[in-house]
Order: sequence, then structure tokens, then C-alpha cells
Amino acid sequence: MDVVLPRLPQAGGLIAGAVLTTPRRPPPTAGLPGRRVVVHGVRHEPARLAAYGRVCGFALRDEVPATWLHVLSFPLQTYLMAERDFPFRLAGLVHVSNVIEQYRPVRVTEPVDIATAATGLAPHRRGVVFDLVGEVRVGPELVWRGTSTYLARGASLAVEAPEVPPTERPAPVPPTARWRLPADLGRRYAAVSGDINPIHLSAVTARPFGFRRPIVHGMWTYARVLSSLDGRLPHAFRADMRFLKPIPLPATVSFGEIPGFHVAVVNADQQPYLTGSVAAL
Repeated sequence: MDVVLPRLPQAGGLIAGAVLTTPRRPPPTAGLPGRRVVVHGVRHEPARLAAYGRVCGFALRDEVPATWLHVLSFPLQTYLMAERDFPFRLAGLVHVSNVIEQYRPVRVTEPVDIATAATGLAPHRRGVVFDLVGEVRVGPELVWRGTSTYLARGASLAVEAPEVPPTERPAPVPPTARWRLPADLGRRYAAVSGDINPIHLSAVTARPFGFRRPIVHGMWTYARVLSSLDGRLPHAFRADMRFLKPIPLPATVSFGEIPGFHVAVVNADQQPYLTGSVAAL
């Protein structure tokens, strides 16, 4: 079932409502809502897009960054998760990975239709995971798909999580750049993205959620990685990133890449915050 909205909702208000209220929700065993949320004819806001580019390191051009389309689909994610029949509270969910498939670049002048649905409910050793899948179309043409995987810690589906074989530690990615992340980066990214989750804004607002300092948005790190590859990315590509641990602000981190666009963002001890890869489609 499609729910067509007249415009993109305000993600900030939905997040604030999710933090301040605790409505009764169905158990995870009830499953995810079967509807898809759709908005037609979304136009890019040049001033906001330019500000987003400055915060994330993208150069101005006629094509929007692939992660910008995540920013546009994020309000539909929050709309779905804020509904009373969604089995998990938005506050406390952990964004553990994100896959972007760009089938062709989208021009700034092209209005887009955006749709988002929830799927992929599955047990996990630390709780329950699910996917929010967004699609962006220009007319009938599918130009972008994004899959955000979230973890609801401590939740249960009353079935055991499948055994996960141990994975080999990936080869270290030598640092090629150092990034200094200021204390206000979370607030700056929130202003251009609409993601005002309190864990990103200040030590005062992050502390009730178990963080001594604010942490930077995972999608800022993702965007900063792609901006570092800007001008070298394929016309059509698949970017697959895993968020392994939060980056507390302020921070100094290192970015590295090896041939084949295998990338990592690490701390001074070479412990990874993010690892991933980009491949041509």
C-alpha cells in the first residue's frame, strides 16, 4: 500500500516527538508495516544543497551527491519509524550499515519522486535488524536506491539469531588524509540534513543516551568519504559502508583508500570507525 504525502515531512519534528513521547507499540513479532511512503516532484534547494556540500566536502557541480539523495529520503524514514504501528522506537536505534546504488547521476534541475519502505526484519546477536529502503526516480526511471540497516538493541523476535561465521579482519588501509572534526560538526550537519538526533548535537543532549560527548552522524562520515573520491567515482556505482563505532566530537581521524576503492576511516590506533567499498555498476 502506498501512502502519498504532499511534501517531505520535517524530520526534526518527528525526531523530537519520538524522543519526548513513548507511545505503546506492537511487539517486533508483529512485523513491519507493509506500506510505502511516497512524495512526488521533490525539487532540490540550491542554497541548502550548497551548504550541504560545504559541510561534507563536495565541490559545486550540476549533479547532486549520491548521499544528498539519502538526505532527501531520510524524512520518509523518520515518518515510517515515528508511526505508532512501527515496532521500534526511533530513539535508540543504531544505524549499522548503508548501501547506496546510483544508477546515474541526478542533475540539480531534475525534480525527483522518492519512496521509502521498511523490510528485512531479522534476528541479530545484539537484538533485531531491519532495512529502510529508499528509491528515487526521475519520471519512470529508477536512478538511485539506498538501503539503511538499523539495529534495535535488546529487541527479540523469539527466534535465535543465525550463527555468523567469524570474518577475516580486512587488510589495513593505509591513511592518505587526516581530518580534524570540530566540536560543532554534528550541529552543522544537522542544520543541512535535518537529522537533529540529540546524540549528535552537544554533550548535554548526548549524555542521556549514554555518550559523554556528541558523536558525528554516520552519514556525514559516509558523505565525507565519497567527497574524497569525488571526480573519480564511476558514473554508476554501488557504495557499501559499515559503521563500526561512533566518532566522538571533537576528533582527529584518518581516511585511507586502496585500489578498488576500498576505504576506511580510523582513529590514531588504526581502529576503524567506518569501512567500506565502492564498485562500478
